[in-house]
Amino acid sequence: MTEPKPDPSSPERPAWPQGVRAQPKGQQTKAAIVDAALALAAQVGLEGLSIGALAEVMHMSKSGVFSHFGSREELQISVVHEYYRRFDEEVFRPALAEPRGLPRLRALFGNWMKRVSLELQSGCIFISGAVEFDDRPGPVRDALASTVQAWLSALYRAIVLARNEQHLRADADERQIAFEIHGLILALHYENRFLHNPGSIDRALLAFESIVARYASAAPAPRPLESARL
Repeated sequence: MTEPKPDPSSPERPAWPQGVRAQPKGQQTKAAIVDAALALAAQVGLEGLSIGALAEVMHMSKSGVFSHFGSREELQISVVHEYYRRFDEEVFRPALAEPRGLPRLRALFGNWMKRVSLELQSGCIFISGAVEFDDRPGPVRDALASTVQAWLSALYRAIVLARNEQHLRADADERQIAFEIHGLILALHYENRFLHNPGSIDRALLAFESIVARYASAAPAPRPLESARL
């Protein structure tokens, strides 16, 4: 079956209008709570979030925190959505300024690695959440799965465009390439955060270049990512 090949170069979300009004105080408070919850979840995981712990961090009453969400589950989903919003702004959107093909794909991976290099000290909501909710059906798992799939779809489209621009071989398997690149990130978190093996970031960058070299067309390709201390 032919995979859809949308062009990610067009904006996928509306920009904020100029002169937009400041958020009402209630929305500002909720945003501050979500920000604190995101920082807490990076340390203890989504499952470790609680209204009580968050109230203590925010110097608020439990009822005050609860009034903005209504349930712990809604809080967890809000954290997932905020994490994805930041991921989108830091990783995906800057890459759209690059030309189609390998320059854009390299930018996506380079931006991803920059974010990962910071998260190695705290944790990735996508990865820890997958471990916590992989066998637990429900709205939190659905929110996690949909956001991860949205990112992997963007990565897949970048690979399709690289093939269409003849930077990759005509017979290159886009799904396989996306699988291998995603696997690099998962291996990097395991090697660095769990095993504390030195040089993991450099090895991930080298592995990305190996993937590109295996699938590259005979035509000259844009220059590779510069190493490695992100």
